[in-house]
Amino acid sequence: MPHRTAKHIHDHIRNSRKIVLVSHQNPDGDTLGSAGAMIQYLENIGKPYYAFCSTEISPKLKFIPNTEKITSNENIWADSKIDTIFVMDSGDLNYAGVDKFVEKINQPVTIINVDHHSTNTHYGKHNLVIGTSSSTTEILYKFFIYNNIKIDRHIATALLTGLITDTGHFTNSATKSSSLHIAEKLLLKGANISLINKHTAKDKTLPCLKLWGVAFGRMEQHKDLNIVHTYITKQDVEECQATKDDIEGIANFLNTLQDGRAGMVLREQDDNVWKGSFRTTSDDTDVSAFAKLFGGGGHVKAAGFSVEGSIEKVLEKIFRKIIEFEK
Repeated sequence: MPHRTAKHIHDHIRNSRKIVLVSHQNPDGDTLGSAGAMIQYLENIGKPYYAFCSTEISPKLKFIPNTEKITSNENIWADSKIDTIFVMDSGDLNYAGVDKFVEKINQPVTIINVDHHSTNTHYGKHNLVIGTSSSTTEILYKFFIYNNIKIDRHIATALLTGLITDTGHFTNSATKSSSLHIAEKLLLKGANISLINKHTAKDKTLPCLKLWGVAFGRMEQHKDLNIVHTYITKQDVEECQATKDDIEGIANFLNTLQDGRAGMVLREQDDNVWKGSFRTTSDDTDVSAFAKLFGGGGHVKAAGFSVEGSIEKVLEKIFRKIIEFEK
């Protein structure tokens, strides 16, 4: 934990007029867990705030404490009292989905950037970025402890949610001894692990499993690159009566395969854009380097990106660029 940065952030929060807490677009358990914990902290000290996310929150994640207080109302950015923007789990402001709002703010604002992605661009005045951490909520836990901030059961549940979801229930390579140690401490502080598991591990519906079946049936292996890949179209989601949220987890599931050095899932978005996810358990493969080829980023073992075009052209482009990169 960079102690000086942690102290500066704490001091700035205490002295700020009004804070905007930002969760990245298409939010996951880590960014929402971070927001839930920060909301509770700010309410505990009586600090005025907004909590913002530019896209909808999945119903599956609304169990996280304080998510009902997060808004997508763009009008909040017109508030002249805003002097601090606290961004969680975002490598840059574009990924956070707030770059266009920040640019239009007339008064001086301080950006605080808390993240665990090694590809983070350090866009804040205060950057609490630790690429070796399992999750942003792990960083916030250490931030709270260092600054003697009380962790109640609501904060504990929110923080543990991010820790559990970003480590894949302590099964992926992001899991360290510190992750388990912090999980223990959060449980002792009242974190509701039964609630978390109910909504993150025991949450598969019949439409979800049908959609996964489509993805698995379409799975192929690129022989030269040794990458296992599949894709999901918008039509697949509609025909299975599934949701976009049901696609989440397929990439992580590919990590259970013995075949292939990496897994890739593409899912069709609007306007002929495909959102890709890379996963690997291989010690000699850095999938964040692959994602960077397409303007994406993430971690060594898990990364994301976007590519435009037909599925045939997208696959050809992805594999061609990776082959050129590895020459």
